[in-house]
Amino acid sequence: MFRYGDENSNSGVVAYSLGDDFIVVQFANQTRGYIFTHATTGKEHVENMKRHAIEGEGLATYINQHNPKYEDTIKLNPIG
Repeated sequence: MFRYGDENSNSGVVAYSLGDDFIVVQFANQTRGYIFTHATTGKEHVENMKRHAIEGEGLATYINQHNPKYEDTIKLNPIG
């Protein structure tokens, strides 16, 4: 997992992980990562989410505005 944004960020997202056809997003105060895939979420949403993650801004807003369906969750250690 990569830390999302800078340490002073007030985003609801704290970490992410990328794959060819997926992104895993960890939200603040959560011990679960949400897995968004091309198959379940849609390629356009996943690629937009990956772009926001890499840029370090706008990912939580994108998720809140589009409410993309996630495929599954995975247990993670809490961050932030």
